[in-house]
Amino acid sequence: MIVPTVQNSPMPTLGYALFATRWLQAPLYFGLVAAQGVYVYKFFNELWALILRCVSGRATETYVMLAVLKLVDVVMIANLLIMVIVGGYETFVSRIGLQGHRDQPEWLSHVNSNVLKVKLATAIVGISSVHLLQMFVDVHHTSRHALLWGTVIHMAFIFSAAILAYMSGPMARRSEHPPAPRRAEPTTATPAPEPPPAPGPPPAPVPVSAPAPAALPTPFPLPAQRRAEDPEAREAAGAEERMRAAGFPVRKVLEEFDESHPRAFDRDTVARLGKLDFVTARHNAVFVGPPGTGKTHLAVGLGVRACQAGHRVLCATAAAWAARLAEAHAAGRLTEELTALDAYPLLIVDEVGYTPFDPAATALFFQFVAHRYERGSLIVTADRPPARWTEVFSGPSVPAMADRLVHHAEIVRLDADSYRTRHARAAWAD
Repeated sequence: MIVPTVQNSPMPTLGYALFATRWLQAPLYFGLVAAQGVYVYKFFNELWALILRCVSGRATETYVMLAVLKLVDVVMIANLLIMVIVGGYETFVSRIGLQGHRDQPEWLSHVNSNVLKVKLATAIVGISSVHLLQMFVDVHHTSRHALLWGTVIHMAFIFSAAILAYMSGPMARRSEHPPAPRRAEPTTATPAPEPPPAPGPPPAPVPVSAPAPAALPTPFPLPAQRRAEDPEAREAAGAEERMRAAGFPVRKVLEEFDESHPRAFDRDTVARLGKLDFVTARHNAVFVGPPGTGKTHLAVGLGVRACQAGHRVLCATAAAWAARLAEAHAAGRLTEELTALDAYPLLIVDEVGYTPFDPAATALFFQFVAHRYERGSLIVTADRPPARWTEVFSGPSVPAMADRLVHHAEIVRLDADSYRTRHARAAWAD
């Protein structure tokens, strides 16, 4: 099949210039870093004063409580600062590139402008609570006017945070569950007429195998109406329907994976992927290793678990995805096809590296990955890391495609001999 080359329209120069103005915010975040240093100095200054008072015996219980509350207040403000510095810089200025770092914070992958506003409001309420508690602890030295206005301001902070959280809820749900797009009308081809049978002896009769034994009925079968009303049965039926529609080559589950086979295997990362947080966060997973190391098993196992959790999944090889994209492009409905795939939170691309792709197919794959970027999750299995995908894909868009794929991705490397070959050798030895 010949796939026409896809031309990508370049971003206008004015657009590049406007986008480059985001670097004007970089000095602001470094200014917040300096403010973080000021709070570190203030913390140790207060701590040193508390230690001196305690050692000299001049520290009352009220003073110790107030001093500790001040330290807690400083720490909470410093936590808010680091969240705004790291999350805001990552969201609005440039990527920091912490993927794979052992100290990467969990909240960083979920931070966006909406989340930052909610966390900021929550932190302000916490800081206001500490200040109000200080007033109540030192109530004998606090005027009634200050106590009254401190309570009113604190309630205003709580009310504002509640309103902001209420407004953010529908936005988050709308982004997590986009409306299902209208499905494109499938193009059906007219089947070719079957040739007449060639003259000759009649075909031999095909032996009919005995019917498989029927499954044993449950001891107490539920009536059809009751099964329809049973939420567990309805959920199991929905999961089974999603697994049938996913197109898995075989049914695999994560619990059946032989963890003792690979020489190098990141069990913690696979366990974290098994919680499916990466699907709701629209992140990716990439399994890299030689043939027969269990990459497809892990990908299908995650896909099956996603179907059981209520997500729609599609699974196919890289060659099958390329043919699907090429057919949609040839029919002039590539955009509609990519939009229709948004209804699937998880797509699995298996066996990257076994079939080379020409520049036209690579351009289609780039559009596929770029469209899924931060819209939905991808699981990719490959026999080589993305840095070597220039050996499989051809064209100038390969680095950009790999960059978008691994930006929000967990990369799991499996190092082992082929599981199938090992068992074949064992059988031959026997």
